[in-house]
Amino acid sequence: MNLRVVFMGSPEFAVPILAALHSTFQVVGVVTQQDKPKGRGQRVVSTPVKAAASELGIPVLGPDRLSSATLEAIELWNPDVIVVAAYGKILPETLLKTPSMGCVNLHASLLPRHRGASPISSAILAGDTMTGICTMLMDRGLDTGDVLMCREIPIDMDDTAGSLHDKFLEPGAALVVETLRLMASGAIKPVPQDDSRATYTGLVGKKDGKIDWFKEADYLARLVRAMNPWPGAFFKLDEEVIKVWQARPEAGSAEPGRLVDIRSDGMLVGTFSGLLLIETVQAAGKKSIFAADFARGKRLKPGGLFN
Repeated sequence: MNLRVVFMGSPEFAVPILAALHSTFQVVGVVTQQDKPKGRGQRVVSTPVKAAASELGIPVLGPDRLSSATLEAIELWNPDVIVVAAYGKILPETLLKTPSMGCVNLHASLLPRHRGASPISSAILAGDTMTGICTMLMDRGLDTGDVLMCREIPIDMDDTAGSLHDKFLEPGAALVVETLRLMASGAIKPVPQDDSRATYTGLVGKKDGKIDWFKEADYLARLVRAMNPWPGAFFKLDEEVIKVWQARPEAGSAEPGRLVDIRSDGMLVGTFSGLLLIETVQAAGKKSIFAADFARGKRLKPGGLFN
């Protein structure tokens, strides 16, 4: 199908979508975030989308902002539709009106639930058993546009933000391609969202991974999964930050933060309601290890209190 597509995206999540669009339509240009220094050496690194577009021979723009010059460059590509997936910046209204078919966004939730920047981790943290992906027509609001198509994706009890992210990749790419095909043929009807059912999520930061022992064990176990792989759930032991990569709730009661027992399968810690079995941890600058081995190495004893 000779549909002229401009793609806007940045992280690994967006790469399969770009590949699917390239194999099906005419991707005339890609817009991604600018190259940024990363790591201890502050080496300048391109986004995964820019690297993929370069390999495919697609023209790429990587502006620090969507200036008038950038908008003019996009307009010169003369797109029929702009597809957006985890681009990371708000699109101005002039750009939303540029393509004849509008701008289509892929969002990693079942809208209107979990609008915003962190829908995957938010779905886990909320205890949802089902999430999904939706394509929508973009408007000036935050993920408020009319929905085009959705696909449900179950959340398993052991899913982390990382594993759930990977579940979205293949169906997300397929859904975008199917959406554009139906739009081009006039066989799809946008459906307005029910704003009264909307929930919102913001950007996840490092501080969001802090374990508050005065929360319920069920919630803390979900927090560990929701913050894996980034930024990682953590607690402090004598001011040392200890990340927790695996944990599960257990029945019982104890003072919040109190180390109840050290077992072969982990450290059992009291919470506001229930006990949290910490299974895998990682100290700063170290590799992740079993919590039982960590406890032995630190010579921890039952009865101690974590910060």
